[in-house]
Amino acid sequence: MRARAARWVAGCAAGGSVALIGAGLALAYVDRQLVPASLNNWTVSGVAGQLVNMAVPVTGFVLASRRPENRIGWLFLVAGLGLGLSGLSNAYALHALTVHHGTLPAGRVFAWLSNWVWAIAVAMLGFLFLLFPAGRLRSPRWRPAAWFAGIAFALTTVSLLIAASRQWAHPFVLSGQESSDGLTGVFFGVATVLISAALLVSVAALVVRFAKSSGEERLQLKWCAAAALVLAVVFVASIWVNSAAVNILQSLAFVCLWTAIAIAVLKYRLYEIDRIISRTLAYAIVTGLLVGVYAGLVLLATHVLTLKSPVAIA
Repeated sequence: MRARAARWVAGCAAGGSVALIGAGLALAYVDRQLVPASLNNWTVSGVAGQLVNMAVPVTGFVLASRRPENRIGWLFLVAGLGLGLSGLSNAYALHALTVHHGTLPAGRVFAWLSNWVWAIAVAMLGFLFLLFPAGRLRSPRWRPAAWFAGIAFALTTVSLLIAASRQWAHPFVLSGQESSDGLTGVFFGVATVLISAALLVSVAALVVRFAKSSGEERLQLKWCAAAALVLAVVFVASIWVNSAAVNILQSLAFVCLWTAIAIAVLKYRLYEIDRIISRTLAYAIVTGLLVGVYAGLVLLATHVLTLKSPVAIA
């Protein structure tokens, strides 16, 4: 593909994805006080997550327009389209089915779509790890891993399609607090296992590539590793502390990961990574300590208030 054609295709895909995500955010804002609290996406973490999703197609445009021969940029663009469709379809389904009580057209179609189309973005993430940083497998011996990931993600999509179809009449069960029927839960569980297995294989391929890399490729992988370290620290913190601040940090960590991948692929300021890693380690340790102290204070305050509450009642 010629550079001008690649830039045009990438721009259209990225612009469409950003427009879809933006439309979903606009609907979420309009319906912020009209949908059930368990399904309300107009929250700090929800808005931050959608803004991070916008960074995916933007990153894809930058990479695909400047390195059209590298598949990484195109994977970002496909993931962006999946995220855009997921965001808009979920917001429109809520608008049509809960706010307007089914009077708007195609509400259940969009709800059905939102229950499985997000798997496209996850699949692209798996292949990104397999192909990073050169946009191709490390060697032909990794083709079985790529086939495994492809088949796993295909079966995941089929399982989610079946689960979403079975919940046609109650499309928000899969994303809400209620439990779905047994067979639907089985299909959703199968999808979860397949996604986990495929991502594990993809990450393993990235680790092996890093262990056997040298020179410029090793520097490229270091950029990804440094950003992934920050993301891992914040992700672990989000398991222990459920707060808006930690959710925003997690969103920022994803932006750092996309930025690091773009820098590595474009080889921009590639040789400054060692200094970046030293600072990243310092910031990650400080963040972990602060989150640990915060969690300890919250638990201590909760324990003290629990002990004092019977006395206050008496």
